[in-house]
Amino acid sequence: MVGIGPGDLKQMSSRALEVLKCSECIVGYKTYINLIKELIRDKDIVSLGMRAEIERASLALEKVLSGKIVSVVSSGDPGVYGMAGLVLEVAKSRNLKIPIEIIPGIPSANSAGALLGAPLMHDYVVISLSDLLTPWGVIEKRLTLAAVGDFVIALYNPKSSGRTWQLEKAVKIMLTHKSPDTPVGIVKSAMRRGQSVTVTKLDELLQYPVDMTTIIIIGNSTTIVFGSYMVTKRGYEV
Repeated sequence: MVGIGPGDLKQMSSRALEVLKCSECIVGYKTYINLIKELIRDKDIVSLGMRAEIERASLALEKVLSGKIVSVVSSGDPGVYGMAGLVLEVAKSRNLKIPIEIIPGIPSANSAGALLGAPLMHDYVVISLSDLLTPWGVIEKRLTLAAVGDFVIALYNPKSSGRTWQLEKAVKIMLTHKSPDTPVGIVKSAMRRGQSVTVTKLDELLQYPVDMTTIIIIGNSTTIVFGSYMVTKRGYEV
């Protein structure tokens, strides 16, 4: 499994580049395949759409069993909402004793955090608002506990064409436990073409367009705004 980071080739690790070059077959979601297409033109490419994760994992393992060197690509890090866990689960279910290596990449929250300044300087949590695989009741509980605990909160998958109400409910929960003036960063397509970065306040978050390529970082009670930057204090006396 290879983490390609944000998608810009300059943001990929040298190990990820090396593994992709040595691989004979590349398996991945079509959007991620397109991000690295200039690197893999001479490879056997298996590109599938959204919600075909189990099929991708199965096909990748079948390619390995046929004797090929295979890379399954994920944006960000393959172990953060990526394919690493699923490939290992499928391998376990089939009792496959094959070597599997996970190549880390820059997670989306960290890419967004860097563009915003330093909002992740203290304890933070990452929560996906997608309820396709996780019941909304579970997500709501996690949002509430993270807000009560005064964590910085990075939200993945805030909204899609088929999921339009989850972010509004998440903001309502946040406003119950956080100040309306809490700094919020909205980063779309972090370190990719079409990138945009916005710093606003919690009670103004819903005024801005977001989609599945957007990461939202909600500060804690110590987070401040300095120019265009968000900074979460660690407790130093400056």
